[in-house]
This record gives sequence, C-alpha cells and structure tokens, in this order.
Amino acid sequence: MRIKEVVREAILEDIGRGDLFSLVSDHRMVEAKVIAKEDGILSGKIYVKELGIMEHIDIEFFKFDANPIKKGDIICKVRGEVDRVLMYERVILNILMHCSGIATNTAEFVKLVDGIDVKLLDTRKTRPGLRIMEKYAVRCGGGTNHRLGLDDCLMLKDTHLAAIDDLDNFIKQARKRIPYTAKIEVECESVEAAIEAMEANVDLVMCDNMEVEEIKKVVAYRDEHYPHILLEASGNITKENIVSYAKTGIDAISSGSLIHKAVWLDMSMRING
Repeated sequence: MRIKEVVREAILEDIGRGDLFSLVSDHRMVEAKVIAKEDGILSGKIYVKELGIMEHIDIEFFKFDANPIKKGDIICKVRGEVDRVLMYERVILNILMHCSGIATNTAEFVKLVDGIDVKLLDTRKTRPGLRIMEKYAVRCGGGTNHRLGLDDCLMLKDTHLAAIDDLDNFIKQARKRIPYTAKIEVECESVEAAIEAMEANVDLVMCDNMEVEEIKKVVAYRDEHYPHILLEASGNITKENIVSYAKTGIDAISSGSLIHKAVWLDMSMRING
C-alpha cells in the first residue's frame, strides 16, 4: 500500500490538473527505453512497475533492483500512447535515478568494509514522505535498515538525556512500559557515558562522534563485562575513515550520508524512432 501512495503522490505532484501535451497529441502508440548513462546499482523498479499497473502502461524491465548496471544498459522499455508515456516520463526517471543513486552510494560504502564483520546501517535522515522508498534503496545497495520510526526502538539521544536525571532508573521504568520485544539504545559521546549506559542494562550503545581509539576502549569494556550488548558507531563517518571504524570491533556503523549525500544516478528516456 505504501508503494502505491508514494507513486500516486509523485504523479499528482507532476501532472497537476493534466498534461497539456495530451490536448494536442495524436495518441500514436510508441515504445520508449530508459537508458543508464553511468555505472551503478539499480533501485526503484518495484515503484515504477507499480506505476505501470496503476496507470495501465506496459513497462518491461531488463534489470532488477540491486542489479549492477553499466553505462548504456537499457533498464526498461515503456510502451503505450505517446501522451501517456511522456506524461509519466519524469516520474519514472525521478524514482529510478533517486533510488539508484542511494543504492550506488550505499554499495560503495559496503564494498569498503567487505570482509569485516560489521553491519552498515542507515538513519532517519530521510526526505519527508520518502523514508520507506529511500530505506528500500539502501537495502538494494547492500546496507541494513536501522529503525524505520520512533515506534520500533527506544533511542535516547543527547536531547533525551538532557531531560533524564537518573538513567538507570529511567531504563528500569522504560522496560515496564515499552513493548517486550522493543530494544533500548542510548547515544553516548564518551567512554564514560558508554560504560554508564551498559551498566544501566541497555540493549545497544551508540558511540556518537567518538574517535577510533575511544571506541576501541568501549569495545574492550563491552567484551569483558557486557558481551550481549551491541555497539554502534555513528557521526562523521566517511568513505575515507570507515575502514578504521569498522576494524574497532564495533557491531554496526550508521551513517545518514548513505541517503542524504547520495547523488542521483544519471538516466534518460528515449523514444524509438
């Protein structure tokens, strides 16, 4: 259902009260092809296929989500009346280019930590209304989703902690009120804060904006005293430094840049002449 909602909103946004070209079109039948203009990882197919079903347009894909694509590859062919094909051209391209950009960017991060036992996570830094689609694109690139929203994990960030006087007591009270299967994660900016969170019996500790050597100390303390607690590194982790963070023994690395710094993968639509 969420896929339909995203596609419907994208169509309404672009078409408005109707495509003026359809008023003068001769409605001839055409075939168009979407072509990759650079290498990358494809994502967004499931959304474009849904558009075809909703709007009764024949869309045939030759590549699938999570597939590597090369410059010049034909991603799909679109068949129908010329005015209808062109009416949805921009929506089709926007979805494929945006999602593929995220998948490609994620895949580049994943490749850097290949062979290291660490998960690469996204964050909630997503565009309003597009979170499900953008997090789907992360999965296509080989990443793993962090929480989808505030309802699937209790994360206490620095802004939460500023309003909590006794972390240990707060965690005890939270365990009584949140769902039994929900986890509790605490964001920590120092080794001391991470130790305090572990002693409060949290499920996950996020090492936020810590230096590599600090994280190594947190990992060593966790391994000796609380081996069941998961550790996550986050904050200013880039393609240039991700390997050093991954080798600390951390369980996961989260980065909002998988999504918000991804560049659209270039594609174009051409009508066969």
